[in-house]
Amino acid sequence: MSEPIFTNDAIVFGILLISLGFVFYTENIKTGFWAKFYKIVPGLFMAYFVPALFTTFRIIAPEWETENAVGEVVKNESQLYYVASRFLLPAALVLMTLSIDLKAIFNLGSKALIMFFTGTIGIIIGGPIAILLISIFSPETVGGADFDAVWRGLSTLAGSWIGGGANQTAMLEIYQYNPSKYGGMVIVDIVVANIWMAVLLIGIGKKDKINKWLKADTSAIEELKLKVINFTKKVQKNPTLTDFMIMLAIAFGTVGFGHFASKYLSQFFSEFVASMSSQTWQNIFSFLGSGFFWIISVSTIVAIGLSFTKAKNYEGAGASKIGSIFIYILVATIGMKMDLNQALENPGLMVVGLVWMTIHAGLLIIVAKIIKAPYFFLAVGSQANVGGAASAPIVAQAFHPSLATVGVLLAVFGYAIGTIAAIACTILMELAATF
Repeated sequence: MSEPIFTNDAIVFGILLISLGFVFYTENIKTGFWAKFYKIVPGLFMAYFVPALFTTFRIIAPEWETENAVGEVVKNESQLYYVASRFLLPAALVLMTLSIDLKAIFNLGSKALIMFFTGTIGIIIGGPIAILLISIFSPETVGGADFDAVWRGLSTLAGSWIGGGANQTAMLEIYQYNPSKYGGMVIVDIVVANIWMAVLLIGIGKKDKINKWLKADTSAIEELKLKVINFTKKVQKNPTLTDFMIMLAIAFGTVGFGHFASKYLSQFFSEFVASMSSQTWQNIFSFLGSGFFWIISVSTIVAIGLSFTKAKNYEGAGASKIGSIFIYILVATIGMKMDLNQALENPGLMVVGLVWMTIHAGLLIIVAKIIKAPYFFLAVGSQANVGGAASAPIVAQAFHPSLATVGVLLAVFGYAIGTIAAIACTILMELAATF
């Protein structure tokens, strides 16, 4: 939490954009070291990892503490991730969804849902298994009593890794984990989830070999990509300033409407959920009070509607490319949240998180091998659980911009079932902790 070298968001944003420019420049060098390097490490991973290095060495930071003139500790934080996730992400989804072929999305079949729910089950069973395994070697790591019980804290991870922030908060409310220790769980959440996302991004660079090993049928995905590519070629044009301005108007006009609608929808559903007589039902549907959930949902719904209009022709002017720029900026701000030093702060809990995520990953690989699911479904199904709407589209669009909407649709499932599934996971973790 020490103050980094640069705290001004304008400077930090410049550093992030320079790092992205460096990645894109070196990725397009066709000979020598960089050509060999990017055959192993995908550019999207580097866009995420370079900012993480800047944060690790305290050049920049997502948050930090300072002391004011009277000796009081003041908490500070960068607003870049908030801007990227609340403004640029929904705008990117709009621009990438304009050319969507909804029928082709549904033609992807049941494997997408199977892999998503496999990821959910992996989180549900991964927590209690991790507790049982770690208790053999270090029972104090997963021990604790009353509101200090570690299983209560781990319940918040289950909420985060199946649904998202709203579900995580609901689990903290349900199980009342000691607030003074909650920060340690947040660190485990951030570090483990980001390590797993990094692994998935690296895997994208090896997707052809992975699909060959899985004996996966990628025909439906390739057909969807081909449709978008052919459509783009058909409507391709040299974009004018007017085209760019209209595309930005469509994107941010929709985002503005999403923010406007989310204010009233989140307020309405918060009051509606609060009126439920059962506290259990209140916690289950708490995600409906999340403004971010409604911003993403409303923006995506409007974008799908626009895909049935002439607005889809703006794909030929580069709509998805502008969307990709926004996504890469989001990736950089997510990378900025990753401090590699944090992994050493609570090694015991970090091991629990890593074992937990390994079980989640292992189950996904086993099921993907059995049903011959493409790596795309494995990666996006996992990230729709673990990362939610903020990062599932990032992984999906890395395969092709036309697939970003798949990540969003699956992430919405995560929001809907997150608290219920996390409660099931916590019940099992409590049993494992007292075994």
